[in-house]
Amino acid sequence: MGLEDKETQVQKAKVLDDWLPITSSRNAKWWYSAFHNVTAMVGAGVLSLPYAMSHLGWGPGITVMILSWIITLYTLWQMVEMHEMPDRAPGKRFDRYHELGQHAFGDKLGLWIVVPQQLIVEVGVDIVYMVTGGKSLKKFHELVCPDCSNIRLSYFIMIFASIHFVLSQLPNFNSISGVSLAAAVMSLSYSTVAWAASGAKGKQPEVHYDLTGKNNADNVFNFFNALGDVAFAYAGHNVVLEIQATIPSSPDKPSKKPMWKGVIVAYIIVAICYLPVAFVGYYVFGNNVDDNILITLEKPRWLIAAANMFVVIHVIGSYQIYAMPVFDMIETVLVKKLDLPPGLALRLIARSLYVAFTMIVAICIPFFGGLLGFFGGFVFAPTTYFLPCVMWLAIKKPKRFGLSWSINWICIILGTMLMILAPIGGLRSIILSAKSYKFFS
Repeated sequence: MGLEDKETQVQKAKVLDDWLPITSSRNAKWWYSAFHNVTAMVGAGVLSLPYAMSHLGWGPGITVMILSWIITLYTLWQMVEMHEMPDRAPGKRFDRYHELGQHAFGDKLGLWIVVPQQLIVEVGVDIVYMVTGGKSLKKFHELVCPDCSNIRLSYFIMIFASIHFVLSQLPNFNSISGVSLAAAVMSLSYSTVAWAASGAKGKQPEVHYDLTGKNNADNVFNFFNALGDVAFAYAGHNVVLEIQATIPSSPDKPSKKPMWKGVIVAYIIVAICYLPVAFVGYYVFGNNVDDNILITLEKPRWLIAAANMFVVIHVIGSYQIYAMPVFDMIETVLVKKLDLPPGLALRLIARSLYVAFTMIVAICIPFFGGLLGFFGGFVFAPTTYFLPCVMWLAIKKPKRFGLSWSINWICIILGTMLMILAPIGGLRSIILSAKSYKFFS
């Protein structure tokens, strides 16, 4: 290859980088990382935490919640540290999860390990958010207008999707920062409504904290399923490198400092959202709590209606945060592999097709949440709980039996157990509920 050909290739790669959503804008501030991380992390899954607690019980529930918070903060720190490694890969930024995977495991294997898992998480979360957005809009409509005629969930999912046909055209992470900030504020708002309204009700008269299963086998499977719910609640790692890619970096001011500052703020907010909802909700309602705490709290009507609207605004932002890396992958393949010219037409068609796909799946199987305990274990556990540790061991090679080596192996063992156990509980709950499932509801 001649020098001119090489220069042309470098020039082409630069033009593509300046166009792709992850790398096109590198002027984000540290607080962008804070609210992007909150929006990615605090999903509507927070509302099912009291229900997960009812399957775990007080002791194991508190342990699982706090351990998950600590382990996922540790693995998130590892990813922030590995975004740039001047000692291992001078001048290189790992802007995408799969690029770090390729550096750790080799070009081909790295792609095969990371991309399928990351895609299942991101597309899966987007489908769940389509259903959640539609359900929350339906609930809002029923609360505001109790005498109106019943409208099918499918139509509400379409209304929710129509917003995304427009928003998905925003080019990159920085352009959705306003949406993301609104979503982060909303997640804090509806979490506060959930635990404050529960606390205001006070402990209900007929409250029991016994496990809900009819026998020991039931309790064990419910326990496994609840682990999947908790794993789903901590799913922000799939977009963390992509968020960090938007922060400027230089040898004397690496991106990891502002990014870590943002992550710490985000994790404090995560704790403020998750722990009170899980513990107060379970304390007040015990094992009578629904799988969405807002459903259990029917009054005051106006407050629950507002909380449902907060959920809608939040999942609008979350959908976009999880869709952005998928758009990046789709657009990279279309331009690099299929030689299509980058531009407005390609973006409009590709992104609209993706939104349409997630909408159709959500309409066909609106019980997708049931599949989450199943998926939660399979792919959320690896990408969040232990894949960063495996990469750290492969790249950094810490001293055997030293502190770093031992902590990483503990996380890997716990994460692997979660990956095996959670899908078992999830699959059983899908089979048990299958009788009442309605397609195209």
